[in-house]
Amino acid sequence: MSQQSTSKRQLHLGLFLFSTGYHPAGWRLPEAVTDGAFDNSFLKRVVQKLEQAKFDFFFLGDALASSSDMQHQFPSQMVRLEPFTMLAYLAAASEQIGLIVTINSTYTEPYHVARMTASLDHISQGRLALNVVTGADARAAHNFSREKHWDNAKRYDYAEEFVGIVKRLWDTWEDDAFVRDKSSGVFVDGEKVHRLDHKGNQFSIAGPLNVARPPQGQIPLLTAGTSERSRELGAAHSSAIFTGDILFEDAKVFYADMKSRLDRHGRSREELFILPGLSPLVGRTTEEARAKYEELNSLLVTNYDVSALSQRVGIDLSGYPLDGPLPDLALSTIPGERVQQLVRLTQNAVGVETITIRDLFHYFTATSRGHLLLVGDPVQIADEIERWFVNEASDGFNICPPYMTEALDLFVELVVPILQERGLFRTAYEGATFREHFGLSKPDNIFARQAAAAAQQ
Repeated sequence: MSQQSTSKRQLHLGLFLFSTGYHPAGWRLPEAVTDGAFDNSFLKRVVQKLEQAKFDFFFLGDALASSSDMQHQFPSQMVRLEPFTMLAYLAAASEQIGLIVTINSTYTEPYHVARMTASLDHISQGRLALNVVTGADARAAHNFSREKHWDNAKRYDYAEEFVGIVKRLWDTWEDDAFVRDKSSGVFVDGEKVHRLDHKGNQFSIAGPLNVARPPQGQIPLLTAGTSERSRELGAAHSSAIFTGDILFEDAKVFYADMKSRLDRHGRSREELFILPGLSPLVGRTTEEARAKYEELNSLLVTNYDVSALSQRVGIDLSGYPLDGPLPDLALSTIPGERVQQLVRLTQNAVGVETITIRDLFHYFTATSRGHLLLVGDPVQIADEIERWFVNEASDGFNICPPYMTEALDLFVELVVPILQERGLFRTAYEGATFREHFGLSKPDNIFARQAAAAAQQ
């Protein structure tokens, strides 16, 4: 790969925190952290390390249900701190890095969310972004006095109205509403404080919000998901979309589709960033990285049930020996090259051409939640990041280290400098807010804009 990118775009990098690592067995490595989710000193060290490396953001996901049977597939997601509580602490422990909080719109109220996010944007001095999810875990319904989880259509009907309300609540106080004139006794200009008086299909909300307009004006919104409703919600409102594509060609198709939707929403391509998840297993040499990958796989707790893998490759693998060669891929019911691409990713991770079903199972297990696993030395990892970025398969990556914290340390210390040398990634922050990290300007207040337009008529 070239040592200097010719693209004028800037790569964006954030951390998606999996406190025990993204790999299901990451926590079992001798050097791995196992209790980071509840260790404030660990969380502080991580966010400060990211800030020193000039990462765009620290991202914390969320879930509203749990069970102990997740421990062998997704231990990081079983128990963790509530996102607003954690990020309030990390806002005080950092100065420049963006902070992304997650809310589930299906199980909360717009006024609560507008109030909490505006408050946290003030506390962080404009470094907040809001990740909106509608919920994929049906068990959550039983934790919120509901008999069942809503279907996709109802969740997105609710979410679309929800997001519109939150955005307008943020604007109910204009930036210059606060006069604070001691001589006259006028604290606020009532003409610049606005009721919402929203009456919709899902909500009835009067307003105004009881928090001043956020420093960023509009806090950046982020979404994820590939359904048609999710794509349209993202095209209309999101500043960034988190994706789970591990195949390069699929990622390019998604990228092009999302960028093509923006014009009809009155937005430009530069207002939306596509950020797939990446789990980089970096070694100082390729051999070192592959040895660590083999060690991780040896620590998996699994019965090698190949049913999910069989669906993924379109071949019933249950009758084949785990340590035997792959069956003829021509037998697959999956169209196109998607199975062959998965095989190639596994070959690259293992470092051999002739892989076994066990090898494919290990790679599938490490990526089945949707984020790309790359195994290699620093240049190999940087090359692949550059390939995705330059060829518009992504605008950057949501980094998910396979174990903590050494995997993150190696990426920051060995890969990030290569990306900086190539001119792909910043060496200093250009601004102070989350919006400024992504080159986004502060939007006008919607009520002020309406008033100005009315005055011109």
